[in-house]
Order: sequence, then C-alpha cells, then structure tokens
Amino acid sequence: MRSLHLAVLLGCLASPYSGTATAQISDDVVRIGILNDQSGVYADFGGPGSVIAARMAVEDFGGKVLNKPINLVVGDHQSKADIGATIARHWFDVDNVDMAVGFDNSSVALAVEQVALQKNRIAIAGAVGTTAFTGKNCTPNEASWLQDSYALTNTLARSMVRSGGDTWFFITADYAFGYSMEADASSAVLASGGKVLGSVRHPINSADFSSYLLQAQASGAKVVALANAGGDMINATKQAAEFGLSRGGQTLVSLLAFITDINSLGLRAAQGLRFVTGFYWDRNDETRAWSKRFFERHGRMPTSAQASVYSAVRHYLRAIEAAGTDEPKTVMAKMREIPVNDFYTKAGKLREDGRLLHDMYFVQVKTPDESSGPWDYYKIIATIPGDQAFRPAGEDGCPLVKR
Repeated sequence: MRSLHLAVLLGCLASPYSGTATAQISDDVVRIGILNDQSGVYADFGGPGSVIAARMAVEDFGGKVLNKPINLVVGDHQSKADIGATIARHWFDVDNVDMAVGFDNSSVALAVEQVALQKNRIAIAGAVGTTAFTGKNCTPNEASWLQDSYALTNTLARSMVRSGGDTWFFITADYAFGYSMEADASSAVLASGGKVLGSVRHPINSADFSSYLLQAQASGAKVVALANAGGDMINATKQAAEFGLSRGGQTLVSLLAFITDINSLGLRAAQGLRFVTGFYWDRNDETRAWSKRFFERHGRMPTSAQASVYSAVRHYLRAIEAAGTDEPKTVMAKMREIPVNDFYTKAGKLREDGRLLHDMYFVQVKTPDESSGPWDYYKIIATIPGDQAFRPAGEDGCPLVKR
C-alpha cells in the first residue's frame, strides 16, 4: 500500500514540465485551420500560398509536436463574414480544430475572433487591417501577426504630407478593413497639417472604378489614396493610369499593396509607388533562403501575408512544445512569453492585446531599369521599429490592457 501511495504521489508531482510523457494534446492531434479567400479577389496574396507556407512550417517542425501529429485543414470564406464564422464554428465543434489562422479580411477576422473566444480556441490573423481586432474587440484567444491599418498608413500619410501632398481623397473598400484604413490615414493627414477633401466607397471585387476616379479627379486633391487591396487595388491602379490621374498632377498611393499586386501591374505601371509592408523576400540572406524554398513550391515569391502565416504557425507549435499542452489559454500565455525569432522577425514580442510587434518597412517600387529581374521590385527606404510602427497598447480600447 505504501508503494502504491508513493507511485501516486510521484505521478502527482510530475508537472507539465517533465516532458512528453505527461504532455496533454487534445484528441492526440494538433489541428490547424487555414481560413482565407482561396479563389476570389484576395486569393492572390493569401489563398493557396498561405496553405503552402503553413505546410512548410509544419514540415520544418518535423510534422509532430510533443510526439503527436499535426494536421492542416483548409477553408474558403469567400470574403464573407457569415461563411467564415460558420466554417470556424464547425471546425471547433465538429472537427476539433485547435487554431485558425490567416483570414486576410477584416470582417471575417472580427467574426472568427468571437467564435474562437466562445469555443476557447485560438484565432491568429495575418493580413487584417482593422485595428478593432486587437482593440475594442480584443480577446485573450487572438493574435495579429502581420499588420493593421495604423501601421500601414501612419508613416505613409505623414511622409506624403511633408513632401507637399497635403490634400487627400480616398477610394475605399466598403467594409471594415477599408473604413479602418481610411480613418487611420485621415487622422495622420490631419495631424500633419493636411486636409481630407472627400471619399467614396466601392463594393469588394469591383470591376469598374470609373465613377470613383471621376469623383477623385473632380475633388482636386493632390493625393488619391486607395484604401483597398488585391484585385480591387490592381483594377483601380490600372484604370487610374487610363484616366490620366498622374498627368493631371494627382499622385496615386496605395494604403496596402502586396508583391503579387506589383507583379500583376508590372514595373512600368507601378514604378515609384510607395507603401508600407511587413515583409520583403529580398531583405537579407535568411529571407531569401526561405523565399526561394517557397518559390520552388508556388512559382512566385511570398507575400507578407504568406510569410506571416509560416511564422505564426511555427511560433504556435513552439509554444505548444514549451507548454507541454495545446490548451489554448496556456499556449497563448507561452506565445506571449517566448520571443518570435525566425526569418520573418527577430525578437518579436506578442503584446497582451494580441498585437505582434515587429519591424515594418517603408518601400518604393523600382523602375524597370533599377530592377535586376523578376521579383526584384522594392527599394527599402526606411525600417520602422515595431514599437513605433504600431499604435501603443490600449489606445484602441482593448479591455485586456491595463493603462
């Protein structure tokens, strides 16, 4: 009997830190869901490429964590919040998915964020612009790995106003992402002494921007800002060139651009365009090495959204390994504790509001003569440290932040 009591006591004393023998993985499988636009207007910068990036992260981790297999599932939310929430709910309730990542759409991200909280699962956003995700809607179960509208617009708007672009007109995507981008850029313009002369909103996946561009021309604004993304940004930029905005003395800026957009536009059309990004494949030896591996699988260089998915999945698996469990709250605590160190960022810090602090890059698109070949598209003008690129914790109203 004393031997039995001793055995029980030793078993109780064995903590989660005693290794994989006591590790606890729900259903003996770690399931990760890649949820984004797989075939629509935003598929180019996320879509199947983000699935490839997630798969690379799993493979680089060895395919297992705590001796348990890692499974990936994929969902297409079609850029609709209700579809995204339905997929996430089914994943969490029926398929036992532990973490959903990607989204690449603000409305979808806000919806999935709340489902993950209700079901005690984890939601990690990639290319999501709305600051509400880590602001007033923040939860202890979410993280935002790439960007938000403040980081994308603040440096760009202030720089443009200082260089003489002090009157602005916005062409804005008609959903949460577009509103957030316009609001943050407008605030930066006004704070720098500029003026906003007007704005117009368009539905997602618009083919014809003529009426919006005519309003922008009529405004007389020096800067016409596109608060949209993906196919919408590409179509608007091409049609702006056809309408002769630059010949009329107006400057077109994109508040969000991906390398796939520049590739679609071509350097002749995109040259000189300035914007802020969270990743560029040709920044250093480490980013080049990973990106070339990605290129071998996908046939194109990675976007910042796709690179962020790799980093988020890898860090999530590291946190499970360190915590000895996939229990969401424990894993989230470990994700905040461990710095993010990979090709994507060094010494990245996950704040209590879910914002990953990492460097952002102010870039300019090269001219055809400056480019050495395919995918050599950017000049990095400045590096913006993470603590300067993102709004200070709590200013967006996150209730988790004590100020």
